Amino acid sequence: MKKIAILTSGGDAPGMNNAVRTIVKHAQAKGIEAFLVFEGYKGLTNGNIKPAIDFNVDDYISQGGTFIYSARYPEFKNESVRKKAKAQLDKLGIEALVVIGGDGSYHGAQLLHELGLKTMALPGTIDNDITSSDFTIGYDTALNTIVDSISKIRDTMESHNRAAIVEVMGHGCGDLALFSALATGAEIVVTNENKMTAKEIGAIVKEVSKKKRSIIVIVSEHIFKDLDALAKEVEKISGKVTRGICLAHTQRGGVPTAFERINASLMAMHAVDLLAEDKSGLAIGILDGQVKATPILKALALPRTNRKEMAKAINKLNQA
Repeated sequence: MKKIAILTSGGDAPGMNNAVRTIVKHAQAKGIEAFLVFEGYKGLTNGNIKPAIDFNVDDYISQGGTFIYSARYPEFKNESVRKKAKAQLDKLGIEALVVIGGDGSYHGAQLLHELGLKTMALPGTIDNDITSSDFTIGYDTALNTIVDSISKIRDTMESHNRAAIVEVMGHGCGDLALFSALATGAEIVVTNENKMTAKEIGAIVKEVSKKKRSIIVIVSEHIFKDLDALAKEVEKISGKVTRGICLAHTQRGGVPTAFERINASLMAMHAVDLLAEDKSGLAIGILDGQVKATPILKALALPRTNRKEMAKAINKLNQA
């Protein structure tokens, strides 16, 4: 193995820069030349590839987002586009590609693997929805951002005797909602596995308000179409002034936590080690405290842990 490239794809996530940095430096330590692909699969297809030696990757160790940028590129589903992308790497003599992103990015890495390119996939998404890893790159930082935001929201809700319905990201996975509720004492958490109606939420808010001034309801994204309409309905049912608050893209930014940087770096090192051993088509993750590799197709097919009973237990705990 003489040359490898790195790209970030899909939604940006804190810790991506740490993974990129570690891949570059660990590869260089092994005598492997590293290249950076800018703008994800779109940049790969268009040949936006630069030698990593031209950049001081240490400058980005505490920066959120991805300094090599990202882009949505559905065109990559077309085989002709993928062949063009691989040809860009072939032209530079690049033998392998490390992809950092979510499940869509994993599919792209698998398809390039099937074209004969050596690939590794790292779980880069705040949603924690890659089941081949206990923690995805970006999740811990996003969780801490949510906890900090909700703590501030609690201050003002307590001051004014109000309820807040806070929508968080997750892309179908309820981990951000669930564990931020546990960490902040939110009285109600609603996830795809533990859905509730406005009527049910309103009834609980009304009952819990008899003993608490402030009420926090955390909901996963895409469950309710209109957060403000939900807040108005809950207010009507409960009689408590209720505000809808969407944390939106604040969850994606910020300085990566120490835990984030460590996990991203450990996974990145393992990816380079496996490529140096001529391995390919693998998804790197942290499972039970160990860095492990799983075939990408298997990683994509792994079922997600159902946390419905945990959500019910957290609601019961925080409403007591």
